[in-house]
Amino acid sequence: MRILKKIMIGAVVTLGLAAPSLAAERAIIVLDGSGSMWAQIDGEARISIARETLSSVLADLPGDLELGLMSYGHREKGNCGDIEMLVQPAAGTGAAIAAAADRINPKGMTPLSDAVRLAAEDLRFTEQKATVILITDGLETCEVDPCALGSELENQGIDFTTHVLGFGLSDEEGRAVACLAENTGGQYLSAQDGDDLVDALTATVAEVAQAKPAPVPEPEPAILDENFTIEAALAEGGELLNRETGKGLAWELRQAGDRVEFGYGVPHKQIAPGDYELFVRYGPIEQSQPVTITADTLAAPYFVLNAGKVIVRAYASEGEPVAKGASIDVVYSGGDDRAYTEAEFIVPAGEITVTAKVGQGEVSKSFTLAAGETVEKELVAGVGLAVINASYVEGMPVQDSGMAVSLFKAAKAIDGSRERVGYGYGPGDEYQLVPGNYVAMVKMGEAIAEAPFVIESGERTEVDVVLDAGVAAITMPGAYSFEMFSAKTDLQGNRQRVGFGYDAVHQTTLPGGDYVVVVNYDDDSETEASFSVTPGERTELTVEKGVSKSKTK
Repeated sequence: MRILKKIMIGAVVTLGLAAPSLAAERAIIVLDGSGSMWAQIDGEARISIARETLSSVLADLPGDLELGLMSYGHREKGNCGDIEMLVQPAAGTGAAIAAAADRINPKGMTPLSDAVRLAAEDLRFTEQKATVILITDGLETCEVDPCALGSELENQGIDFTTHVLGFGLSDEEGRAVACLAENTGGQYLSAQDGDDLVDALTATVAEVAQAKPAPVPEPEPAILDENFTIEAALAEGGELLNRETGKGLAWELRQAGDRVEFGYGVPHKQIAPGDYELFVRYGPIEQSQPVTITADTLAAPYFVLNAGKVIVRAYASEGEPVAKGASIDVVYSGGDDRAYTEAEFIVPAGEITVTAKVGQGEVSKSFTLAAGETVEKELVAGVGLAVINASYVEGMPVQDSGMAVSLFKAAKAIDGSRERVGYGYGPGDEYQLVPGNYVAMVKMGEAIAEAPFVIESGERTEVDVVLDAGVAAITMPGAYSFEMFSAKTDLQGNRQRVGFGYDAVHQTTLPGGDYVVVVNYDDDSETEASFSVTPGERTELTVEKGVSKSKTK
């Protein structure tokens, strides 16, 4: 049925487009080449339906209609810059467009707004009448507002129009992109299948081909290729920011509070003539001023930023390379900023404090920064390095990542507590600490041990915490739960619980000594078994209901 309808519509289009047109304009079809175009409608991929539609509708175009094809998302995944002009606008391009569409292999993102902008610029929309026909099956995925783009193109264009063909979009999705067409005086047409897409493309191409002639513009003054730039200096009379030093400059032009143009770096652009409010931001510095832009004069508003540059490098200790991962903070009048390892800040002139943190070490410097000045500071935290390991017994290192490490200052508070300064897991962990006396605590299973150590600036200290412990592996067939106790009782006859769980197989690390395991079963019965752990050895115990066996390895 769709094939028959295509033939009938194609015939009507051919006759209609063959009729003399008044002033056919240049136009570009932008075809969605994103990965979602492989989705199917009635068992056929959307990209296949789009190819068939282009082939049938564009089979016979008027001789003076200049039509081109652009696509996006068809070469790379995840690249918002994947936009390509496949067929330049020219007369008689119907067959070339159909052939180019056949080669599109959808796979990437949906930068539909940037694609429409590039198509408009290729058509020189600020100088002559132009039309873009967008065929999309998805919404913008590259953080550009299509509604704002429509308004921007309408404001800048001589007579610019965008038609949007929403292929397979829901009503809600259609409303999200319809504004791109509506804001330029174009149409949004919904196409839910191939027949709808043929109708929509036929209508928009026919409208382009039969467009009324644009009025002849009155002679205008010579238009500069670039009529807008910004001159900005850190200090009055200082060197102006250029393409290299001004990379961090952000600017935007507003009219009635609405942003109409923006960019980064020192601009050299052509902007539509008018009165604007210009806002600039360089680091934390924000300023604004009104500016009038004309077609035949270069507007170059001048800003004095009253700022300077601070470069900070952080070191663990004297003579070492820049410390990777060091945090660097800068505090200035009205704000602060943070960076890592080696940092360059643009900050307002005045009193400045920079602070570097390397591990537990921290160092700060304060100074006065003059406008236009560059100050470099090297901050040395003066820390040493502690490398923490543990051994079951001397000469038998722990290699288990479950080993928990806590580091404390050696000095105790009046209540006997110590300040914790670091923690981690696994052997070989490294900690950057300020010089002083410390205690390393290692917990492995139920075994806990400590070792004191001393840190000196720029020195590496190896710490080995000896647990004086062994491993107990207990198998308890049919167990519901279990508890482990130290075999020794206190004065009241109580035993200290050292572990519990709900597994039938349990392995843990225990200090050397005698223990008891009490196994509980679903029938509320229990079996008690004794075992001993020898430091540096493995004890295996099987507890059968009512019976126990153990052996030491």
